[in-house]
Amino acid sequence: MPPIRYAIAGKNGRMGKVLIEAVEAAPDASLAAAFDMGDDVEAALTGADCLIDFTRPEGTLQHLEICRRLGVHAVIGTTGFTTEQKQQIEVISRAIPIVFAPNMAVGVNAVFKLLDVAARILNEGYDIEVIEAHHRHKIDAPSGTALRMGEVVAAALGRSLEECAVYGREGHTDERPATQIGFATIRGGDIVGDHTVLFAGTGERIEITHKSASRMSYALGSLRAARFLQDKTSGLFDMQDVLGLR
Repeated sequence: MPPIRYAIAGKNGRMGKVLIEAVEAAPDASLAAAFDMGDDVEAALTGADCLIDFTRPEGTLQHLEICRRLGVHAVIGTTGFTTEQKQQIEVISRAIPIVFAPNMAVGVNAVFKLLDVAARILNEGYDIEVIEAHHRHKIDAPSGTALRMGEVVAAALGRSLEECAVYGREGHTDERPATQIGFATIRGGDIVGDHTVLFAGTGERIEITHKSASRMSYALGSLRAARFLQDKTSGLFDMQDVLGLR
């Protein structure tokens, strides 16, 4: 099978540079193009098999529209989409195959599975908190990964995250409701990404943690996602599909 020809969005960004490094090092990959704001995106995507995009929602959606027109597959690690924007991605996926996930790292996606199991076991008598930390440059909070962790836990417990999530506490908050899922966000320095889900019971605490030391884990997961899409003609997938964890 010939190498997958990749187009990398955000070539000058922190993640873009790591993606380019990963593609150039992979024996089954070649770099068709790398582009940034102001470049001719259509020219960059022409001749590519797959786009990898970790940029910003508005730009990613524009790139996906071009992918749809050209028949280019897409791996999307961008976070911060609104519900309406996510619906746009779903519509585009009817024409081209897309892997769309808040975190491409294989280890993080293993944690999603562990959280589903833990939440089903610890379904009574445990308060749940999600704590995440990222570098000072991250523009959305909580992180897409933290939100996905909350969604996984809420679904396992039969709850709606929209109805039970709390994204900050200050002042007189009253007693914590048992069904609440709390989120705490830390921003500082060059932290790549730390996530912990705390199950706090009476006399014990269970913590499930993932810490990223390098963005390369996201890049390698993205290449794995692109390989998964090779025989697909359309559809919206996530890393749980890629890793066979459904």
